[in-house]
Amino acid sequence: MTVSEAQAYCTAYTKNSGSNFYYSFLFLPKAKRDAMYTVYAFCKAVDSAVDEPVFGSNPKDELKRWREELEAVYSGAPTTPIMVSLAHHVKVLSIPKAYFEELIKGVEMDLFNNRYVTFDELSLYCYRVASVVGLICLHIFGVTSARAQDYAVALGMAFQLTNILRDVGTDAAESRIYLPLEDLRKWNHSEKAILNRSYSPEFCALMEYEASRAHHYYKRADAALLGLSPQERRALTVAEIMRGIYRRILERIEQSNYQVFGSRISLTTTQRVSIALRIWLRSRFL
Repeated sequence: MTVSEAQAYCTAYTKNSGSNFYYSFLFLPKAKRDAMYTVYAFCKAVDSAVDEPVFGSNPKDELKRWREELEAVYSGAPTTPIMVSLAHHVKVLSIPKAYFEELIKGVEMDLFNNRYVTFDELSLYCYRVASVVGLICLHIFGVTSARAQDYAVALGMAFQLTNILRDVGTDAAESRIYLPLEDLRKWNHSEKAILNRSYSPEFCALMEYEASRAHHYYKRADAALLGLSPQERRALTVAEIMRGIYRRILERIEQSNYQVFGSRISLTTTQRVSIALRIWLRSRFL
């Protein structure tokens, strides 16, 4: 398979995913957009190996194959379309292998953990499945300073915490609880109540507390961004579009009074495009 054929596969895979991220990718130059499509395809495919396994497949074996393919990306000849394309981009952009290894470790945590006792435990999971993706993207954007890394790590934490809040109901249906158990005890809400999708004043208080934690990480990302030069901030416009979309989802969760046991809270295509255009236009005047 040629690199161009592999790239076409990754582009189609990402377009068909319906991801919130897709609309932000459109504002990138083609070479960077292609890299983002490929990184997204990798992240999605690895995650699906565990969360949406093909009938008859073994997630542990699938992750072993992804690790073997990742090894081939950096020191051999990968064979799958996603990894053929990824090999091209990591060479051009000098993306560290360790980031992809951490992401696979994060996805693997879902095979062994369906509870997190403390926020520190959950933080490691969030870092691996979300913050390292931001660190990868910095190489695509061309901004890799220490402050930019602080921004990426904080933003990844905020995104993942937003996802966790939005998906409490769907995770409960899979017997998963990502909200720290120490927080459930603090707000007098039991694991059984979560699994039974019980909506109560105690649940709302718990969710409000978790939402404030997500806002804390959005603010940390804000602070790190303000410390960057105008040129660096312009280079991070796509990340800011992602932030605008996810922050709005968090606001929708709060405005619903944490009604997350029904239809999944989301934004329409028009709303996502509107946010993207507004943030892109604002970036032109930095």
